[in-house]
Amino acid sequence: MTNAVSVRIDGDVQRALLTLEASGLSRSEAIRKSILDAAAALRRKDILQAEVAALDADEDDVKEMQDVALLMESLRASR
Repeated sequence: MTNAVSVRIDGDVQRALLTLEASGLSRSEAIRKSILDAAAALRRKDILQAEVAALDADEDDVKEMQDVALLMESLRASR
């Protein structure tokens, strides 16, 4: 089942839509693709945030990062 959606677009969105249409997409395809791409980007952001939180909670990983940072600093200082 399909649902029709009506939106008002400003000049920036109109130019972006024209760019997508110039790539060969129909207006409907361009709009659907943009919505799906935006949703996928949000999911990727959520996944990345969860990975960062998991790394921050991993005490062994945090200790290893600190050790590597200290090693790198000592190598830089010895130049």
